[in-house]
Amino acid sequence: MLDSLIIASTQIPDRNDSVVPKDELRTVRSQAVQAEKQRLNQLLLKLRSQSRPEMITSTEFSPASTVPKSGSQLYSQRVAALSTGHLSTRLPRNSFQSTWSHAMQQPTYGQWRALMSREAAIAAKEPTTQQLGVLLGDSLSLWFPSDRLPQSQTWLNQAISGDTTRGILRRLPDFAATRPRVIYLMAGINDLKQGATNTEILWNVRQIITQLRQTQPQAKVIVQSVLPTRLVIASSDRISQLNRQLRALSTRNGAYFLDLSTQMADTNGNLRQDLTTDGLHLSAKGYATWQSILMKADGAIATR
Repeated sequence: MLDSLIIASTQIPDRNDSVVPKDELRTVRSQAVQAEKQRLNQLLLKLRSQSRPEMITSTEFSPASTVPKSGSQLYSQRVAALSTGHLSTRLPRNSFQSTWSHAMQQPTYGQWRALMSREAAIAAKEPTTQQLGVLLGDSLSLWFPSDRLPQSQTWLNQAISGDTTRGILRRLPDFAATRPRVIYLMAGINDLKQGATNTEILWNVRQIITQLRQTQPQAKVIVQSVLPTRLVIASSDRISQLNRQLRALSTRNGAYFLDLSTQMADTNGNLRQDLTTDGLHLSAKGYATWQSILMKADGAIATR
């Protein structure tokens, strides 16, 4: 499932986006935040005590009706968590429901990036004894349910909907001060949607691996395969070829490669219908399948 590798690094210049506007935090209903703060602190202590992934069962996942369903709701929830000094991934997925339930304004790419920079700053202050994992990618990783991630470590979600390998490369300095144990990268499908060549995607991924190994040499970098789709974005043969190239690139450049496609594709090489909501994005069953593969990989990596 995992192939090992190595690499050097290139520092990519980056432009600084504006920080989250103060009025973004003012829009958070302070009364609701204060009312929930004490309760959330208690829940946070409970979550931190869960050191083994097997302690969480499928029945403990948050019901779909009580979690954010849109980008505006998810963004609002994460802003609310920041206002209490916490990462949203360390809180129940239905936290601050009274704050985000009516959110409608879609955040910009710059606002998402600024929010994630602030979250990274919190993660960077965590004790070195607290293990950190990073999810890096696009909407597929952005919507990975936090309660389906291994609970033996803190998670920092650095994925933005619609992002490409080029955009991710530019965002790497935003969380360079953190010291993660592992970084899971999934990217490329939006590049294909925008007409990028395999060569362009592979060049960007190589630069991502290189820079991560330079700024965060303690981290194991896991390149995950591009998932197949049921849409007319790229043929299953094209995606399979790209994944073979990503596997080889990872092996040459000091990363690991995690094959998700094999277990998530049907006999025609397309994304299994029972794993998707729209032919591209994942259903609850799709994330459960991804979770199963990731948990096994994470356990194997921990022993290396």
